[in-house]
Amino acid sequence: MSQVEKGRTPVIGVMTCARPKHEKTPEYLELAVGQKYMQPLLDRGALPFPVPNFGEQTPFDAILEQIDGLLLTGSLSNVHPDRYAGELGPKSYPLDPHRDACTWGLLDGCIEQGKPVFALCRGFQELNVYAGGSLDQMVHEVPGRIDHRSPTSHVPEIKYGAWQRVDVTPGGLLAGALGSDAPIVINSLHLQGVDRVGDGVTVEATASDGLVEALSIDRASTFCLGVQWHPEAIPEDPVSVALFDTFVDACRG
Repeated sequence: MSQVEKGRTPVIGVMTCARPKHEKTPEYLELAVGQKYMQPLLDRGALPFPVPNFGEQTPFDAILEQIDGLLLTGSLSNVHPDRYAGELGPKSYPLDPHRDACTWGLLDGCIEQGKPVFALCRGFQELNVYAGGSLDQMVHEVPGRIDHRSPTSHVPEIKYGAWQRVDVTPGGLLAGALGSDAPIVINSLHLQGVDRVGDGVTVEATASDGLVEALSIDRASTFCLGVQWHPEAIPEDPVSVALFDTFVDACRG
């Protein structure tokens, strides 16, 4: 891990999820984000700022004035299929339309204002749909695709451990962050995945079955990368270290 640099502390917005506080009172939502997403930022001298996610009512301009970058976290929820003209059905749930709306508003501002974005798992899927792409809601049911879900184990080292090889696109943003375009081994815990790649998107890595595992937004003027895996779950892994180092350095400016 890189040493904390002296100077201004970058403030990084960390996306929260809106979820019912209790199943009997679904109208009362709580906003939550796991410490595991914020710790790698704190370890690098940044200040994690949990985004007050109020859907369409989110004060986007006020938040954008305060943050130097945005981390889109993973989540148990899925992007609403209405966002990519998909079919809403039992496979679509759980949903978090508040997060969808909040993410879209902040992505507009971050890309327009040149603020770095790092998107993980659900965040990666959001980034693709934001760019006009679509998702498969059950990747393992698609002919020709392998099962990208996590190993069935409660042992963290197995459940979250790196096991899937992906090929890195030469000369891309991901290769630049890693300092190499050699294949890497990452963890894989996702049910949904990219179907159609969005417009103005560069594919940064693919799995052995051709599934897109990382992408970047071409029109972004600074670091704007999404990865389908969970680097926050294996923070000492060299790939995770390189990605968080690059992101925080970009936020530091």
